[in-house]
Amino acid sequence: MHDLPNPLMVRIAHYAQHTPQRIALSDGSQPLTYADVVHHVTQRRQRLRDINACRIALALDNGLEWALWDLAMMAEGCVAVPIPAFFSDQQRRHTVQQAGLDSWIGHGSEPYGFQATPDSAIAQRRVDHPPALHEGTTRITFTSGTSGTPKGVCLDNTALLTVTGSLAEVVAPLDIRRHLALLPLSTLLENIGGLYLPLWLGACSILPDMATLGWQGASGFNAQLALDAIERYQPHSMILVPQLLQALVSQSTTAPKSLRFVAVGGAHVANTLLTHARRGGWPVYEGYGLSEGTSVVCLNRPGEPSCGVGRPLPHIQVRIDNDGQLHIRGALMLGYVGEAPCGDWYATGDIGQWQDNAITLNGRQREVFITAYGRNVNPQWVEGELCTQSAIAQAMVYGEALPANRALIVPATPHITNAQIDAALNAVNRTLPDYAQVHEWQRAAPFTPHNQQLTANGRLRRDTLLATYGHWLRAVVTDTPKGVTP
Repeated sequence: MHDLPNPLMVRIAHYAQHTPQRIALSDGSQPLTYADVVHHVTQRRQRLRDINACRIALALDNGLEWALWDLAMMAEGCVAVPIPAFFSDQQRRHTVQQAGLDSWIGHGSEPYGFQATPDSAIAQRRVDHPPALHEGTTRITFTSGTSGTPKGVCLDNTALLTVTGSLAEVVAPLDIRRHLALLPLSTLLENIGGLYLPLWLGACSILPDMATLGWQGASGFNAQLALDAIERYQPHSMILVPQLLQALVSQSTTAPKSLRFVAVGGAHVANTLLTHARRGGWPVYEGYGLSEGTSVVCLNRPGEPSCGVGRPLPHIQVRIDNDGQLHIRGALMLGYVGEAPCGDWYATGDIGQWQDNAITLNGRQREVFITAYGRNVNPQWVEGELCTQSAIAQAMVYGEALPANRALIVPATPHITNAQIDAALNAVNRTLPDYAQVHEWQRAAPFTPHNQQLTANGRLRRDTLLATYGHWLRAVVTDTPKGVTP
């Protein structure tokens, strides 16, 4: 615990003093002014002190409580550990043990040994020998990337607020006054861009619960409910993963008029989707980042031509090695829980190149596959193109050592016929070189965070999908499929 000056808290206090009635947070029905936020955060800091809460799980739905507890933990210097709603029981147990959690705010703590305390909002458990964390850790974001076992990324307030300050510099010309959080706040991208950034700017962060925004647990996303919320709250900015952008644009090709800035990231975004969205007036700006780099590394700027994933943020340095892998420096994680410190530079595993001052990505080192004919294919590229077809909601493409690429296809609705999917595949194949085309496909159930086949940011967990569908994806082919040129 400490009382060192915190740039975000200093800004919130400034707005509270000079414009105390300005709205800072709202859940759609209850607004809180900047003066209210200072009052509530101060109260919650005292409650954390009263029961000596140090390492704290935050397991709440989006809303005012999530925001206020998160800010209180940041101000108090506690270790905050957001718990994604889709984490399985096994992943939650892993998180509790790895982080040495002593406190839990939210539902579902009982199976992990937490018990009620005099503070009705906080459950606790005794931890005699908490695991060592990297010095300065105030946030552990557990990211499972493309595999199932979460790794704890240790961050400090300096990294979180350095990225916040850089983003503020990028969006300053747009005079953003209202941000609508469409992603869970347990997602580091929304936590920084949807909570800290609006408060840094003196704007309002609108935080409805996830069901109001169209999220339907394991069953998916209702784009019309999300569009209704956008119409109701009239936000200037939002953050989307590609799957949400695809769903919203498919539902409404014409952008809501209030929007000035829609950041899209978390996973590969097909150029076709970006073009389609921009034609409808959606002000979309692609970015790139990873939890190890405190969520955002590059971002396209308003008023500049769109180029790849954009220029690095002001605080970031990027270099590309001889193999095309991106290395980054600036606002890095301290290290993973239980592992060595990060060091000055971090190897991202992403392949890319410079295009003028911007970065263009060419996939991930370990996801690029090599066909039986020795051609390298970035599956994200092909998957992105497939998902621009109205019949296809999701796709996974695989072709390692195969004479023809295969795809798992999640139809947009259960009523989509095989003939419609064939037509969609043929339409995409006509735009792709022969080595990237898909010639075999199989229906699949939706990929979701709940079944561990998708990350919160919308990236496929390929290891999990290969474990589930590998008997078909990896099956040996004896005949060269029609249409493939060796």
